[in-house]
Amino acid sequence: MNFAGSATGSSVNGLSAPARVLIVDDSVVARTIITRMVESFDGFKVSATVSSVAAALDHLAHAIVDIILLDIEMPGIDGLTALPSLLEAGAGARILIVSTACEEGGAAAVRALALGAADTLVKPAAGNLANRFSEALHERLVRLTARPGHPAPSGSVTQIVPRADFDVVAIGASTGGIHALSQLLGALPPEFETPILITQHLPTSFMCYFAAQLEIIARRPCDVAIDHIRIRPGRIIIAPGDGHLLCVKVRDGGAIRLGREPAVSGCLPSVDPMLESVTRVYGERALAIVLSGMGRDGMHGARNLYEVGGTVLVQDRASSVVWGMPGAIATSGNATAVMTPVSMAAFLSASVSGA
Repeated sequence: MNFAGSATGSSVNGLSAPARVLIVDDSVVARTIITRMVESFDGFKVSATVSSVAAALDHLAHAIVDIILLDIEMPGIDGLTALPSLLEAGAGARILIVSTACEEGGAAAVRALALGAADTLVKPAAGNLANRFSEALHERLVRLTARPGHPAPSGSVTQIVPRADFDVVAIGASTGGIHALSQLLGALPPEFETPILITQHLPTSFMCYFAAQLEIIARRPCDVAIDHIRIRPGRIIIAPGDGHLLCVKVRDGGAIRLGREPAVSGCLPSVDPMLESVTRVYGERALAIVLSGMGRDGMHGARNLYEVGGTVLVQDRASSVVWGMPGAIATSGNATAVMTPVSMAAFLSASVSGA
């Protein structure tokens, strides 16, 4: 990820006061070095440093923080086990996992994101906690405290009549999207068999474990897309980390082709090409869902689908880690409804029951 450079607190995170950071790490060396880093960043201050989950929960009982930097491997309660409790106690604080256990593509990183962590960052050995790590930490903090300028959409529809004839569901997501996906897919009933296509911004090395996690959460088969794989009922197909997931017509339905041409958003994979291809193949019988994520990826594709009569659901601001992608669609007037992931699952469930 690109390092954004330093800036004043207001321009970094849109807050009138510095963003408050709680550091939870059992290593006194790591706590000391990371504290110095955070205090050197404009727009951030350390609220407290603690060595255990219990101490973190005690601090959160009487203090408000914006970001929690959480190690995974700690004595007593580990970071992953504690994530749900810390999210609840943090009352809206974003949790950034900073751990040696979050190696590229590792199971711990994907599990942390599914449990609700906003992002992950590999923590190097104590002797290497400088330079590139400092830049990466600063970039994550800036991103997670950003407050997009989108106003809440004034005329957005929150209650719409379900339809039972969707041929495909196409979901796009980025930062914060894995947790939202877990909430949405985990609440779908087994009888919901409409094919699901997913473009989630993740490195290639994460994809195999990501697919395995989704298969468990959604209780249905999940494949990483390859060329010519058929789009079948009851299955999930996810974009690989190095290609766009594109739909094409075949004699007995739809199939997948991978594309690598540059997208408007600059992302690879990108939500826009997926939604544009879904529009061409399925038209008004397609449902698009855009979840939490930074930037505007998916805005052009959602507009195309909306204009031909397709249904576009976007995640609401309050439940999003970053309301960039869904917010861009909502404020442009191309969202059929603005919902929480759980409400989206209820909408899809109702489409099966005909309620």
